[in-house]
Parts: sequence; structure tokens; C-alpha cells
Amino acid sequence: MLAVLLVAGFPFAALVQHLPPEINLILLRVYLFGIAGAYFALFWRKGQTLAMKTWRIRMVNQTGEAPSVAQVWLRFALASLNLALLGVGWWAALWRKDGQFLQDHYADTRLERY
Repeated sequence: MLAVLLVAGFPFAALVQHLPPEINLILLRVYLFGIAGAYFALFWRKGQTLAMKTWRIRMVNQTGEAPSVAQVWLRFALASLNLALLGVGWWAALWRKDGQFLQDHYADTRLERY
């Protein structure tokens, strides 16, 4: 993910070099957030990111099929909120019977090993 964001930042830097630094920082954060969202949405839609392949985990919807575009974007938004809340959604998985994260519960997705 870091490599994707680094490469994506180069064209951004060239385009906004004449703007004030305060605006650059805000625009850069929004831009990189969108790039990260697009990365995860693309790969989650297919079932897994490269890291998920390594750990032999895939994401599916509740019927076992590929998640919809709306589901992956909702999951990304909820996972981002989860990160901002210091991982409360990840900690909740310890107490849930199905062991799923809160973002998966609300996006109607699930992670499964294969």
C-alpha cells in the first residue's frame, strides 16, 4: 500500500506545486485517501489484496459471492472509521461468535480462510 501511495503522490506533487502548503496538505490527504479506497475497492471486489493472498484469506459477501462495489466502498469507509477509533471494530471481533470485524458485519461481507 505504501508503494502505491508513494507512486500516486508523484503526479499530485507536480500538479499542486504552486498552491499554498496548507491547501496542498489537505488536498494530498484527500487524494491519497481516495487512492487507497480505489486500491482496496478494486482488489476486494476481486476477493483479496496481495497481502490477503499471502495469508490465504478472501473477502466474500454473506452468500459466498464476490462483494458488490457498494459493499467494498462501505467496508473501506467503516474500516477507515475503525482505524480512527483505534481499532474498536477489530477488538470487537474477539467477542463476536463469528469472529468477524464490525466493518464486515455492517457491510454484509466476511473474511474466510481457504
